[in-house]
Amino acid sequence: MPAQPAGAARRPEFIQVSRPDATAQRDELARGLLQDRPAIAPKFFYDTLGSKLFEAITVLDEYTSTRTEAAILDEHLDAIAHACGAGHTLVDLGAGNCAKAARLFGRLKPRAYVAVDISADFLQQALRDLQTRHPDVPMLGLGMDLECLPALPPQVGQGTRLMFYPGSSIGNFTPEGAVDFLRRVRAAAPDGALLIGVDLLKPAPQLQRAYDDALGVTAAFNLNVLRHVNRLLGSDFELAQWGHVARFEAASARVEMHLQARSDLRVQWPGGSRAFRAGDRLLTEIACKYTVEGFDALLRRAGYGQAHAWTDALRSFAIFVAR
Repeated sequence: MPAQPAGAARRPEFIQVSRPDATAQRDELARGLLQDRPAIAPKFFYDTLGSKLFEAITVLDEYTSTRTEAAILDEHLDAIAHACGAGHTLVDLGAGNCAKAARLFGRLKPRAYVAVDISADFLQQALRDLQTRHPDVPMLGLGMDLECLPALPPQVGQGTRLMFYPGSSIGNFTPEGAVDFLRRVRAAAPDGALLIGVDLLKPAPQLQRAYDDALGVTAAFNLNVLRHVNRLLGSDFELAQWGHVARFEAASARVEMHLQARSDLRVQWPGGSRAFRAGDRLLTEIACKYTVEGFDALLRRAGYGQAHAWTDALRSFAIFVAR
């Protein structure tokens, strides 16, 4: 990261490494809708409204993962920091408002902080606020799709990296996809470490409630993806024609979220269309759940060595450090 002028207040740097390609997004959405099992990738949840709805989900009584992850970090921060080591470049994957990384600064004492999100503009205010609280830590905001890993720009520097991937977003990959992603994360920090949050297997009714809450916030979050797809693809989804469905699939140890057609209908977009019968489903998210032992094995498949894990008393969530 470039040096700041002597005597000047340190300011974070922002780089838009990659930008969403409108044509590529339209092609990806059309392909997904035309599959034998139609699907929309979960990354399309997060327009402005979708991001706010997800923030609301994290404070629901039924959705405990965010609070449990924070509690584990608070209770075991000394041990987690010891396993990570201090003085590394902290690379925050999917940083959002940077709040999760911010709680680690005092103990990890990063030599630099790199916040990665799809939009550098989205990061700017959060990173500026964080810079005022930690004026001696160089900070860099990268607008980048995580699909671009392991390629990080030279401004990140060559120091040892601690890759931070909280929130159990790893569950949105199939196990094979998770291994591929973790290999790319490891390649971005070959001499460093990974700090990652993982949602664990729980009783099916508890998982069901977490993805189908009584207030209907998760249903609104799920349906909102159709508004976003309409804007990106030029499609004519009618939200009232679809219902939210969440179910736990025991055989694959994952929750699936779907949108289900309420009646026979046809969705059209420039250059294509798809007919749906009443009851047909459109997959919008998978959320794989793991045991501690199962995820440790996944890390080893991805090339990591011995991992340390911390859980809450109910073993509902885990934080891993792997080198």
